[in-house]
Amino acid sequence: MTQTRIQTLSTEAGAAGGDRQRAVLDRFEEWVAAAPHAPAVVDGPHGWSYTEVSEAADRMAGTLRDRVAPGDLVGVCLDRSAALVVTAVALARLGAVYLPLGPRPGRRRTEAVAEDLDVVCLIGDPEVLPERYRGGELTELTSLPAQGANAAGTVVAAFAGPEEDAGRAAEDAVRMGDARRAPHDTGQKGGGRRAPEGAFYAVLTSGSTGRPKTVAVAEPSLAGLLDWYRTTTGLGPGERQSLLIGVAFDPHLLELWAGLTSGAALAPAPDEVRWDPAVLADWWRDAAVTVSVAATPMVEPLLERPWPRGLALRHLVAGGDRMRRHPGPEVTATVHNAYGPAEATVVTTVHSMPPGGPTAEAPDTPPIGRPVPGAEVIVTDADGRPVADGAEGELRIGGTCLALGYLDPELTAARFTRREGGRRWYRTGDRVRVRADGLLEFLGRLDDQVKVGGVRIEPAEVEAAFEHDPAVLGAVVTAVRGPGGLVRLAAHVRPAAGAEPTAAALLDGVREWLPEQAVPATVHLVDAFPLDANGKVDRTALARHADGVTAAEPAPGATFGERLVLRAVRELLGRPDAALEEGFTAAGGTSLAAARLLVVIEREAGVRLRASVLLRQPDLRAVAALVDGQRAAATPAGAR
Repeated sequence: MTQTRIQTLSTEAGAAGGDRQRAVLDRFEEWVAAAPHAPAVVDGPHGWSYTEVSEAADRMAGTLRDRVAPGDLVGVCLDRSAALVVTAVALARLGAVYLPLGPRPGRRRTEAVAEDLDVVCLIGDPEVLPERYRGGELTELTSLPAQGANAAGTVVAAFAGPEEDAGRAAEDAVRMGDARRAPHDTGQKGGGRRAPEGAFYAVLTSGSTGRPKTVAVAEPSLAGLLDWYRTTTGLGPGERQSLLIGVAFDPHLLELWAGLTSGAALAPAPDEVRWDPAVLADWWRDAAVTVSVAATPMVEPLLERPWPRGLALRHLVAGGDRMRRHPGPEVTATVHNAYGPAEATVVTTVHSMPPGGPTAEAPDTPPIGRPVPGAEVIVTDADGRPVADGAEGELRIGGTCLALGYLDPELTAARFTRREGGRRWYRTGDRVRVRADGLLEFLGRLDDQVKVGGVRIEPAEVEAAFEHDPAVLGAVVTAVRGPGGLVRLAAHVRPAAGAEPTAAALLDGVREWLPEQAVPATVHLVDAFPLDANGKVDRTALARHADGVTAAEPAPGATFGERLVLRAVRELLGRPDAALEEGFTAAGGTSLAAARLLVVIEREAGVRLRASVLLRQPDLRAVAALVDGQRAAATPAGAR
């Protein structure tokens, strides 16, 4: 029986090989010297040159130097903007570890991170920061650019004040009956975990213990990925690189430093661009973007419709979820189907599809391809032995792309294992196989982890968010796949004795703990959880229950728009009980669901709504009224 090849591309593969060891920050400094007046960030009518970004970063670093030391974790609560770019450069010059949390991370989630980790300070608008930081020492960062679509009004570096009760979080965890959720006292400065030596950045991923995990990545690993990216896309001076991915997720590090290390200009995307594929295409055109990174669920609607004309876009790197269709023949950009966990520095394997559409022998769905330089992959059985070519198994990743590990040594030991010669391998938990042509095909997960909107979610973390509420005795979260492969989460909550929580109140509470993609679409209140033959919660039965809610028929006399919007929302959110009186977000709507709803409305009603307009409506009935109104306005009077 033929064993699976360890698929390897050496660091010398391609044109990128010789520059592999050059540091990320060094490449930026070279462009500051070589092209000081070239645009580094272009945000609509606003622009900043490489010199202006460099000088602003120097001023910011000077402000923080007495309080932030090399190796310190700094949480960044900024959106895609020139201020974010300057902050990344300033922290790199200080040798601090950049920890992106996003512009609206949720105070409770941020508090949990600050309790677990030794976060020296948080950078962001003070309104979004936890009380312990807002009540501490605030240093206004006046050197940061204040213009642009996503610019914050005021940005401070917030240094936490003393904890009123150092054991508060641990006591809360014990009170909830789960000691695993207590913060870990390592004896380090601040009482939390510090980043390992050599870390360049750290990112949060969903954790099965109910707290997010933190992955630390070294500069050489990111530098190697950037070498591949520049070589593959040809990104260089005079071009525009999108800054589109949500800041809390690691692909935004690839975008940000790809622009700064290539002499290109970064183009920060306005927030509404991330909600609407058609608006995204318009923005690509208006911002003259030539290379972009985007979430797969966001770009797939564009791959199945007439490709927008007039785009300068040459390369589109899509990742974060399974790609279910090939680009159509009208697509003029090379589309790269990228796969990779944060533990292996953003991108591990890629399958590139040049313009012109799929060949006749192309499979139904694109594979995830071959490893990028610096990555090695192997497919194994449960015991770590290589499986036969064509057989399913777990994907393990090795090579210089690997992260340093988690900030929790126990988690690192569990997921980063050693094989031949003591070499490290990361167990992904992803089920794959090697096809006859040597390309990797992604098949799904081996565990309970799911992907929602391109983000890896551990149901246990979502369950823990519900269980922080004293009105909740227990929670179980299941994942249900709906039309078009859209995954939604359903929460099944058992109230505490005497408590009468509402689904809306529970969802409002968990939004303080979770990223948007992890907030369930539905909440079902239950008296007890069904058990299987082994006495464990029967998640399959709960998932069937989530699917079994009967949809009420629209009221007699419902308009075309009301029937369309109600049907589309019920299908997209997996909410057969959704009503016109509910708001879209309150009904469980996310940015991805909003994008798909807009596509359905345009396809079936011929009405083009903007995401920003959709989200301003108080309820679904108001959305339906917009559809009916625009449809009537576009119909000649004699045809009504």
